[in-house]
Amino acid sequence: MRRGIALVAVAGMTIAGLAACGSNDSAKDDGKTKASEGKSDAALTVWVDDNRKPAFEIAANKYEEATGNKVELVVKENDQIRSEFAAQVPTGKGPDITFGAHDWLGEFVTNGIVAPIELGDKASEFSDIAIKGFTYDGTTYGVPYAVENIAIIRNADLAKDPTPATFDEMIAAGKATGAKTPFMVQVGEKGDPFHMYPFESSFTGPVFKTDADGNYTPELNLGGEKGAAFAQWLADKSAAGELSTAWTYDIVVEAFKNGEVPFILGGPWMLGDFDGMNVAVDPIPSAGDMPAAPFVGVQGGFISATSKNQLLATDFLVNYVGTEEVQDALYQAGQRTPALKASAEKIKSDPVAAGFAKAGEAGLPMPALPQMGAVWGFWGATEAQVMGGGDTTATWEKMISDIETEIAKK
Repeated sequence: MRRGIALVAVAGMTIAGLAACGSNDSAKDDGKTKASEGKSDAALTVWVDDNRKPAFEIAANKYEEATGNKVELVVKENDQIRSEFAAQVPTGKGPDITFGAHDWLGEFVTNGIVAPIELGDKASEFSDIAIKGFTYDGTTYGVPYAVENIAIIRNADLAKDPTPATFDEMIAAGKATGAKTPFMVQVGEKGDPFHMYPFESSFTGPVFKTDADGNYTPELNLGGEKGAAFAQWLADKSAAGELSTAWTYDIVVEAFKNGEVPFILGGPWMLGDFDGMNVAVDPIPSAGDMPAAPFVGVQGGFISATSKNQLLATDFLVNYVGTEEVQDALYQAGQRTPALKASAEKIKSDPVAAGFAKAGEAGLPMPALPQMGAVWGFWGATEAQVMGGGDTTATWEKMISDIETEIAKK
């Protein structure tokens, strides 16, 4: 899980300047016209991960055929893309385009290393949450291709009925199956606020308070009576053995594969381990008095602020990566819900994919604010500490104070 943001200082760049060189009301049309008519033989460098390279090759080949411009797909490890992009772009190096997660956006915009993208009418072809994920301070900075979230993965041979609406009802249903453990979710000794967040959100709502337009503000929203209520719930469920810091990803996956647990909380990245099993995917039950809202992550393409090919890069992302054929292929590669509505509609016939999409309807975008980097470490450590016993209220209040102090430094 993402728990830190390494900020890179960039001198002499302003967002206004980037907008002037990267944003154009007719970028899509002009990009396609100039690229196809000019036959400039320009070359775009694009960073991708190995798993999705074949899907991006479809876009690259069609783009080259239509424009005569070359696309070099450079494979990078996922855990290297963010840091290398942040380090290289300010020096004028790095790719024209990189693909990655929307919650990198706050860091990238703050440091002036990504260019705005004008989607125009194309924006309406993507899901609202996908566009929202790549929007910062009212400006769009990427073209999305996938949306992902966690959900309840159910062993339908053990638990034949859909997951109940509340956590306690799910635990009761799990016990009724006679399985060794009614429910599991990865936590680990350092805590895992990403996976705990749906339950926490049913007490507190968003991590940060929001403005009138629903955009996150830097003001933390994890404290107060609602935050204390979640912390007490976490302590109580841990004491009852219904949650445990001993549960890691591998332990949860193995238990589910062995039929030892009917309900687990996880993402589509787990499905490959469950081939041949009768699996169903359901919305996440609520623990508090509000719906359980998982974090929603959006994957997409960013354009380097120092790229000399921003118009061509925009054309490639909007008119080639943003097509059904490519987004369909990206879904096959990663099993994440496509950001393009037309492609997302096609997967509704797959009950597992539809289950994740349904669970994500209640979700909230992962905050892309730079301040989020101050949250993860304290948040996870505190949840683990609360689960281990002790003064729950004091521990939670200290976390809030520590996070707010760290945010004030940013």
